[in-house]
Order: sequence, then structure tokens, then C-alpha cells
Amino acid sequence: MAGGEVRHGVGLSSLDQPLFDGAGATKRDLIDYLEFVGERLLRVVRGRPLSVVRVRPGQEPFMQKNLPKYTPEWVSRTVVWADSSRREISYALCDDLRTLIWFGNQRAVEYHPTLYLAESAPEPTHLVLDLDPSPGQGFADAVAGARLIRQALAADGLAGAVKTSGSKGLHVFVPVVPGVAVEDAAAATRAVAARAERIDPGVGTTAFIREDREGKVFLDATRAGGATVAAAYSPRIRGGVTVSFPLRWGDLDDVAPGDFTLRSVRGLLGDDDPWQVEMPVPQLIPADLIEEGHTIPVARVQAMHEGKRRARARRDD
Repeated sequence: MAGGEVRHGVGLSSLDQPLFDGAGATKRDLIDYLEFVGERLLRVVRGRPLSVVRVRPGQEPFMQKNLPKYTPEWVSRTVVWADSSRREISYALCDDLRTLIWFGNQRAVEYHPTLYLAESAPEPTHLVLDLDPSPGQGFADAVAGARLIRQALAADGLAGAVKTSGSKGLHVFVPVVPGVAVEDAAAATRAVAARAERIDPGVGTTAFIREDREGKVFLDATRAGGATVAAAYSPRIRGGVTVSFPLRWGDLDDVAPGDFTLRSVRGLLGDDDPWQVEMPVPQLIPADLIEEGHTIPVARVQAMHEGKRRARARRDD
């Protein structure tokens, strides 16, 4: 243990090791950041099954869902059945600063909560649209896609909050009233993306297959159901350790993802919590959105069938 340092009841180790190659930061910087951002990040992840992305020295980053056996007993957890792996997974509930600092000491850099609270699973609390630029595009293209989403939402009386993904894109979160069925939330998300695409098909596309996107911003409506999304204030395993950072809609033209890093965020935030300030109140999803969405095929299923069709066509050729 490096100097026997203890914070919030957690013994810390190897604090002066580099966080990862190209980070330009140490594990101590990560712990300092998590301690500073503290309650702001906890408000986003509290009560939600949490996946983290850890990075050990000399190894590739990996996503951890199931808590390891050595997890302290004081870490809150919830058990979720995973259909994909046909087993129960013991997820952490990161409900307090002690748990957050423990995760930091485990070299958990990224924090990916579910869109639902464990106590009301699987009802989502938000719809999420992910704006992902195509190769060769930049952040300004993601901004253009996000504005299409905002316009589509506004046409149905809805509003969302926007944040950087911490990579090259943006996330738009739309809080919804309790009691929304998972299938209806997923359908509404698909409809919002489809309507945004129709506003300007030269800017955004809902094409799930990469080769079909033709250099446009992907209006990704697949973050629904059991999906996770990088939390607001979560660091990312990117050069300089960028952070997924909340923005005001009016500031989108004046920022870049690299502005928000483990080291810069303290000076930008002060005591503020812009994610809470900018987040609208929970909203009722209009019936027409849900109805339209149920007529739109699920992207992954559609892509799977299309992939098989194209493979058959290539074999026939």
C-alpha cells in the first residue's frame, strides 16, 4: 500500500502508477477526480446496476459486470438475470463515496449504469439517443445530429439534456415518467431517431450497418432495455482521460470533447452540477411516438437478417 493512504475508509495502493498508456494521468489523479466529483457522479449511478471498465497495467481494458469475490461486504449489490449468458449477475450499486473510491482503487475508470433503477427494473427512467460520427467526421457533425434529435423531440413536446460521450460523440437523455414499458421506451427511441433522420437525411442516418451510413452521423436508438451508457461525469479510457461532460444546448458550437478531462473538469465545474440543472423534469411519452416506433424494426435484428441476405447474395454471385 503506497504510504498506507486511506480515504473514506478505503486503503489505496500504487497511486503514482500511470493510469494507462497515453493517459497523461496517474491512479492518484483518478482517485482525486472521483473524490472531487463525488455526489455529482453518484446522483447519476446511485441505485442502478453498474458496469465498470477497468484497466490494469500492461493489459487491455475490460468491462466488469459481475462483482469479484473479493468485493467488500459493505458494497451494495443487486442480482440480475442475464438472458444472454443464462446466469445471474451480481451488479454493484454504487450508492456512496466509499464505494466509488473503492472502484477507483480497482482502477475502474469508466462507469456505465443501466437506464433503470434496481428497485423498479426494468422500467427505464430515460430515453437515450447516441450521436456517433462516421469515420472522417468530427464533433461538429455530432452536434448537427444532436440538433436534429432536439428538433424531433420538440415537435412532440419533449425536451432532453445533452452531454459529451467522452469520445467523439454526444448523448441526449430524455427523462420519462415512471411506469414506461421497456418495449414502448425502445419503440419511442426508434421513432425519435427516424423523425430526426427525416428532418435532414443528408446529416443523420439510422442505418445500423456501418457501410450503409455514407459518411453521416449515426442516430443510434439502440440504447434501450438492458443497455448501459457512460454516466455523466464518468472518465473514459481515451488519451488525456476525457470525461463525459454535461453541456448547455447553446454551448455546443463552442466546445470540443478534449476540453473535458480528468484534470480540467475541476476548474470548469466548481461547485455546480450542470447535469442536474439542465435535465428536464420527467415527461410522458406521446402515444404517437410509441405507435410509430412499434412499426420500425429493431435495428440489430434487422441488421442480422440483412447481413445474412447479403452473405447469401455474395455466395450466389
